[in-house]
Amino acid sequence: MEVKLRVHKTRRAGSTEKLVIFILSLFAVFLILSFLPKEQKNDRDPIQPLSPATQIQVPLKKDTLVIEPGMTLTDILSPYGFSPALIDKLQKDIKPVYNLARIRAGQEIRIFTGEENAFRRLEYDIDDENYLFIKPEDNGFKGEILELPFENRIALIWCRLEENPISSVVKSGEKAVLAMMLSDLFAWDIDFYTDLRQGDTFKIIFEKKYLDGRFVRYGSLLAAEFINQGNVFQAYRYTYPDTQKWDYFAFDGNSLRKEFLKSPIKFARITSRFSFSRFHPIRKVYRPHYGVDYAARIGTPIQATADGTVIFTGFNGAAGRMVKIRHKNHYETLYLHLGRYAQGIKKGAKVKGGQEIGYVGSSGESTGPHLDYRIKYRGKYINPLAWKFKPVEPLRKEYFEDFQDKAAYFRLVFDSPSFLMEALKTVF
Repeated sequence: MEVKLRVHKTRRAGSTEKLVIFILSLFAVFLILSFLPKEQKNDRDPIQPLSPATQIQVPLKKDTLVIEPGMTLTDILSPYGFSPALIDKLQKDIKPVYNLARIRAGQEIRIFTGEENAFRRLEYDIDDENYLFIKPEDNGFKGEILELPFENRIALIWCRLEENPISSVVKSGEKAVLAMMLSDLFAWDIDFYTDLRQGDTFKIIFEKKYLDGRFVRYGSLLAAEFINQGNVFQAYRYTYPDTQKWDYFAFDGNSLRKEFLKSPIKFARITSRFSFSRFHPIRKVYRPHYGVDYAARIGTPIQATADGTVIFTGFNGAAGRMVKIRHKNHYETLYLHLGRYAQGIKKGAKVKGGQEIGYVGSSGESTGPHLDYRIKYRGKYINPLAWKFKPVEPLRKEYFEDFQDKAAYFRLVFDSPSFLMEALKTVF
């Protein structure tokens, strides 16, 4: 279902007519909001008091600390009456759930005590999503891994590109990482260095995760639109009801993912393009250049542009340190002049599209730090910037109607006039 809001202007439109239009527009705003996903709050309370009487008579005291480098479990628990023997028992009881020898510096621990500083429970943040919950039980300790009680809030930004997506996102009041998430989303269709133009626009509807009322990090991008040089790209997140797997699709059901990403480096500058006759800067002769050169600082991450298997890593003469990957459908990609390889990248390694495989350097015949990126199809070099790659894994047909029903509400937001977008930013 597609619904578009249109405001028809006439030369003699009076204040009454404008007021009616504005009221109707506001009604449309609330209609949109009523169908968008509501805030989700995990109300699960990990507190499990010894008894209702204990909970009422003796409120628990919470001590919060951040683990420092070199800090041990003994350092943390000794102030709460834990002997070495009791700490050893705690570790053994909890080890089937989590190895407490793996606690990491920088992570938060919360310790709850009752009367006379008696230990009641411990919470250790394992990662950004989960925490370890420990409590005394039956002359020992019981532990389980729970989800952090995040509150998910839906947010919206609408930006006009001035310098780059990062500066536009930061100017809107959000963090730079949101722009990186946007570039990852549209990386198959847009090269975020060479394709962008001043005046391009983008809209993002996304989740923000809060813990105890404090913003912690971004959740999922629910939908996004990027208008680049007049071309409209839209993405809608959809989770399959049966498998719970998710992906991003255009409104017609095609996957945003293509066979290959448009660029092996995010936000890199192209200094030389594919050519059958290019003047070689070192050998001073005209010869073919079968790749695209991306200038970037030494150490800039290089990503595989598609899933595949590494078939070569090593020093290869003028190409310097090189990685060669074989992909399905008769494709191969080559990454030349690397400074070093990413961990685990060796012959036979399986890689995913977007995975780091190495870092920019200036090895081999090179006048400065850059990546020479090449693609072969059926054994012949092709122009990475001109080749038309096919979408992969379109939306499953049996869920097409359900997907479009859900995506229609986000699309209605994208189709709203710019002044309504500004109003929506204050309501989400």
